Amino acid sequence: MVSTTGSDDRILAFGNQLIEIHIWLREEFARLREDVDSHLDGGTLGGRAISAAALPVHCLAFCSALTRHHTGEDGGAFPALAEQFPPLRPVLAELERDHQILAEILGNLTDLLNGLGPEPDPDRAMRVRAELEGLEAVLETHFRYEEKKIADALNALAGPGRTTADLLGLPHP
Repeated sequence: MVSTTGSDDRILAFGNQLIEIHIWLREEFARLREDVDSHLDGGTLGGRAISAAALPVHCLAFCSALTRHHTGEDGGAFPALAEQFPPLRPVLAELERDHQILAEILGNLTDLLNGLGPEPDPDRAMRVRAELEGLEAVLETHFRYEEKKIADALNALAGPGRTTADLLGLPHP
């Protein structure tokens, strides 16, 4: 997933890395949605039954990854972009608001999945699906807007010895 050059693992372009991270998060969301839909429909996925107990764990993994990504942007990438590209400040503020909306949806979804039983009642299943649809709509709109508005600016921040982990305030692997 990480594009690097040389032995110092320097990132060539932060904007390109952002898009790669978004692709991975989209794939993880699709897996979560597939598991949830399979459980709610009472079926199996790839020959395995999806238990109600497994869904909150899967959701937690996805939610944690998305939260880390957004926390890293809010605490690292966005301040760096705001400093170097002041005209982007309104865009960054809008993206941070999206992060808050997404966090609220993730919390609602987590609560709903934690309350699922082996046989979910139709009302809860409908609410779970509604949260997933809302999450998907906001997430996709957010990712596209972010990629369109800040990928080029992020690419301009790439420099010798700087990694995406540095920019996003994440630990180095």
